[in-house]
Amino acid sequence: MTRAPYAADPAKSRGREFPEEREGTRGPRSEFQRDRDRIVHSIAFRRLRSKTQVFVAPDGDHYRTRLTHSIEVAQIGRVIARELGLDEDLTEALCLGHDIGHPPFGHAGETALEEAMVQAGGYDHNAQGIRTLARLESPYCDHDGLNLTWETLEGLAKHNGPVAAPNWALAEIDAAFPLELDTWPSLEAQVAALADDIAYDNHDIDDGLRAGFLELDDLLTLDLLADQWRAVERRFPHAPHERKLRELIRTQIGLMVNDLLTETRSRVDGVGSVDEVRGAGKPLAAFSAGMAEQERRLKKFMYDRLYYHPEQLSTAERARDVISRLYAAYSQDPSTMPDDWLAKHPQGEPQRSRHIADFIAGMTDRFAIDQVRRIYGRAPEGLSNV
Repeated sequence: MTRAPYAADPAKSRGREFPEEREGTRGPRSEFQRDRDRIVHSIAFRRLRSKTQVFVAPDGDHYRTRLTHSIEVAQIGRVIARELGLDEDLTEALCLGHDIGHPPFGHAGETALEEAMVQAGGYDHNAQGIRTLARLESPYCDHDGLNLTWETLEGLAKHNGPVAAPNWALAEIDAAFPLELDTWPSLEAQVAALADDIAYDNHDIDDGLRAGFLELDDLLTLDLLADQWRAVERRFPHAPHERKLRELIRTQIGLMVNDLLTETRSRVDGVGSVDEVRGAGKPLAAFSAGMAEQERRLKKFMYDRLYYHPEQLSTAERARDVISRLYAAYSQDPSTMPDDWLAKHPQGEPQRSRHIADFIAGMTDRFAIDQVRRIYGRAPEGLSNV
């Protein structure tokens, strides 16, 4: 595939925060391939297998977790990047790393940390992901963090576009290795963000139907899904119902990907460099106006019917309480933390609170539940709703 003029080029990377002397000793990989591999081999990435995507601590093996979601995002992102002539490896690295900073129990856990960290600068999962990859995950002897390229850190930082008011975690990284937070990121980063939307818009429907939280008849009140369902029924009139549902999800993904490709090709016509992408002042990877409106309606439906479902909210409240209780326990008695974390425990604020948040944010759902059981003597109840 010919590299487009507006694609990021690993041979022209702005480099890494810390100089490295081992280049060329680990195989014939580009700078962005190295970034992708560093993320894949990280402990933080492996922990995503036991972190909530939609359903808290699911008992069923068929439901998505942050890890399987990230892999699905990467698959969609690579397809789009290849068709647009972008760097597939940078796109994949951004897709795989975009959820690294999520705490246990998804948004419920994040809410609890936001509340606990009010006096210490707050908590933001996107900034925490960059902090994790750039400072906390440290397998190398000569520097902290994974020492990812500027382009990968930039793409993760500006996952949803320019950042006008970075929180403390992102501000610290930006001060050490400026990421031009006021500009739009590369097209690879823009594609990764939209691949995330496509993946969770559709795969959350799949999981919601499987769990019984969503009903097909309700979904068919959305014109986009109704049109696709009718097409599936015409093509496969005798297929089992469950297979038709899987076909609906695949069809939806294909429809959104094709719309994104058509609209983005139109927007990048005449763009001659990645610097022009960053200086465009607007996103160049996008859905068409019609698809964007349909996607907004789908998101609203999912919030109303799935994410804010009464049973989901009830479980989320119990999960939030788990994180709040852990934060309180470690704050009141740091000796309840594991020895390696206790040995690094700062004495002053806000570093002390941020250290506790780092520890909790890295936990899996299962480990957080085990910690509550160990500290308080009994496990929290009702933390699996599927």
